[in-house]
Formats: sequence, structure tokens, C-alpha cells
Amino acid sequence: MNRPKQPIMVTKPFLPQKEIFMKYVDEIWERDWLTNQGPLHHRLEDALKHYLQVENLTLTVNGHLALEIAIRGLGLTGEVITTPFTFASTIHSIAICGLKPVFCDIKPDDLTMDEEQIEKLITEKTSAIMPVHVYGHPCNTERIAQIAQRHGLKVIYDAAHTFGVRKDGKVLAQQGDVSIYSFHATKLFHTIEGGALVYQDSALKQVFDDYKNFGIHDEEHVAYVGGNAKMNEFQAAMGLCNLSHIEEFVSQRREITLRYREHLEGVPGLRLFYPDKEPGIAYNYAYMPILIDREAFGLSRDELHAVLKKKDNIVARKYFYPIGTEYDCYRELKDKSRVHVAEAAGRDVLALPIYNGLSLEEVDYICECILAQHR
Repeated sequence: MNRPKQPIMVTKPFLPQKEIFMKYVDEIWERDWLTNQGPLHHRLEDALKHYLQVENLTLTVNGHLALEIAIRGLGLTGEVITTPFTFASTIHSIAICGLKPVFCDIKPDDLTMDEEQIEKLITEKTSAIMPVHVYGHPCNTERIAQIAQRHGLKVIYDAAHTFGVRKDGKVLAQQGDVSIYSFHATKLFHTIEGGALVYQDSALKQVFDDYKNFGIHDEEHVAYVGGNAKMNEFQAAMGLCNLSHIEEFVSQRREITLRYREHLEGVPGLRLFYPDKEPGIAYNYAYMPILIDREAFGLSRDELHAVLKKKDNIVARKYFYPIGTEYDCYRELKDKSRVHVAEAAGRDVLALPIYNGLSLEEVDYICECILAQHR
């Protein structure tokens, strides 16, 4: 394959057949109901509960506000232990709610929170742990649950990458007090923008619904200082269209992942990840991250990223980089953090293109370009 005229992006949103989406749009026009928990919103909420086999699910306008609602709805205070190796939203949700993020290092094998470091960070101000299932790779949920129970802490999982991932037959988002999804356009399953909370305690349903609607409980009562996080009907329509394609999405991405592995496994200086080979894990193949060892490969992550973009028209992503302790707004916390594994991962990680519609010929080309730089 020759150098493509258009860049091969790290991801692209899937768009369903326009005719199918427009049937839902016609319904919206007929009802003149655009937002505020409309019929399509309820239909998507029920469809997701059925697909995920969960009893409690609340839809939101995006995944970030789902995190904020979880924090406020659980009444968290003081400090929340989280990971610096995540998207900005995870950490910001803690800080914007007036709490202090405390950074825990990650494990080198799967880049999720190092559960053996958590208890060292717990103080009398700690109210919760917020781990991240990085790239959909499950955290050690059993160990984290034991720690949280021993210290009387809540657990909120950022499960933004895990749609469809199951552990021992159960959807991964059933772990913890609350798990949140992101349904952003770049995700495996998307509603243009969107998110959801999944939780065990059915009493939280009304609390979360109130918080996402300015704290309004009913026409005459405002229970909380809430915000506006309601999913609109157009988002719900997109979700209903895309939900029917999920098994197809996962199958296609699995094929793409296996093709990458066929080319890149065993290459000195390139490290791949295999969450699908963990016992009991049904993976969603949503991401294709690699770690690059400069000494063994011959180029650093930054050098390879630049060459792929400029020479080969391949737009990979430094994801996650910079890590949270490098943000200007959290620099005062950096000196108190010991996150050496996360720092190394942030320096070396590169997310390769993967999306539904990426051809195997394009995967071959990407791998050829990467291998051409190996020294």
C-alpha cells in the first residue's frame, strides 16, 4: 500500500445508516420532545440495561458529568485516590467537586492502579478510591474491594473504556459502588456524546436523576445543588442505532488487533498487551496501545510518532500523555507523588489506529511503516 492521501487517524466514529437514524429523528419531530428524559432516552436506558444485564443504569449527556454525579451522589469529601495514567476527565472530576486527587502509581503489566500501593495513601481524609480500567483492561477489583471495605471507602470505577467487557461472565461495570461509561463519538459504543452510571444500590437512581437535572426532585422540590447532565433524544437515537452493531464492532476490532499482533509480536523494543488472554475476561478490543523501548527499538515514542505522522500520514496518539502529575494545574501535587511506573508509561505509550472501518490492508501498511523504523 502506498502512502495514503488522507491521514489514517487513530480513531473514527462509526455512523449508522442515515435512513435508520432518520426514522428516529422523524419520531422526535412527531412528538416535539427533544430532551428531559424523552421516550428514546428511556428506550435506550432499558436497552442498555438488557444488553449489559444490569438492574441500575442512569444515562448522562457525557461521561465526565457522570463522574461528577457519582462523586456528589455518594457524598464524597476530602481526598480521593486515583491514577495519573488516565484521561484528564477522571482527575478533573475530583478537583472540580472540591476534593483533592491523590495519585497512586500503576502496575507495569497492565497499567492499571497498583493495588499494593493504595493503603499507603489512605489518610483520615480519604473517602474513596477511583481506579481506571485502562484500555478496558480490568483492575484487580477483588483486592480493591477488600481494601475499600477494610477502610470504609467508596469505589468509583472509571470504566469509560470497558463497554461490553465482562469478567467471569458479568459486565465489568458491576464492580464497585458505581462505574461510569463514556459514550463519546470515539468510543466503541457511542451516542455522539454521552455517558452512563452503573451501580448496585437502586436507591441511588433517584439521587443521580436529581443531580443530573439541577437537583430538581419534582415540580415543587429541589433536593441538591445539581447541574444539567441530561442526555437528549438525538443522542439516544444514535445510541439505539449503534447498539445493534456491538457484536459486529467487537468482532471487527478483534480481527484488527490480531493482525497487529501478527506483525508486531516479538519485535525488540515493542511491548503489546493481551487483556483478552486474562482468565475469565471477555475483552472488547477497543484500543491498540504499545510501549516503545527506545534502546531496544532504536527510536523513542516521540520520534516514532513524528515519523509516522510526517512521513507516512499515520496519526497515532500519545495516550495517555502527559500524565496527570504533569498537568500545570496539579504540579503542586507532583512532588508528593511517587508514580515512576506511570511516568515511564506516559513517556513510552503510543495508541495505534483502531476503529470499525479500518482495513486490514491499512493495518499492514501501519505495521510496515513501524517496522521500517526498527534498528
